[in-house]
Amino acid sequence: MPPKRSNTLTEAELRLMKVLWERGESAVSDLVAGVSDTTPLAYTSVLTTIRILERKGYVSHRQEGRAFLYSPCVAEHEAGQSEVRQLLQRFFGNSRERLLLSLLGDDEVSPDELQRLRETIARTPEEENR
Repeated sequence: MPPKRSNTLTEAELRLMKVLWERGESAVSDLVAGVSDTTPLAYTSVLTTIRILERKGYVSHRQEGRAFLYSPCVAEHEAGQSEVRQLLQRFFGNSRERLLLSLLGDDEVSPDELQRLRETIARTPEEENR
């Protein structure tokens, strides 16, 4: 039995999505060039990955001449929120409190970050006001 298909983004998929979010509509050759500054990917690898992204609903394409031009269907912010929801569900039992406590337990949280978090929490309306 094949493994369950995930709607989360792999590292390779995320690299291509970042290029699409930055550049907008792009051909596969543009995507290859866009990721070449980090770890280069072969044309066929990019083509396979972009097709997977299309099946997942992250990108769509249109044909121009012989080339397919790919565009993001999901905004970067929306994709980020989806990934956080997946993380929240998989590792923290949908508990935002457990997630935040895990993050705050990290020794790398700066005093400035903590202050911004306090301010954000203070601005958040109470549950009964929603």
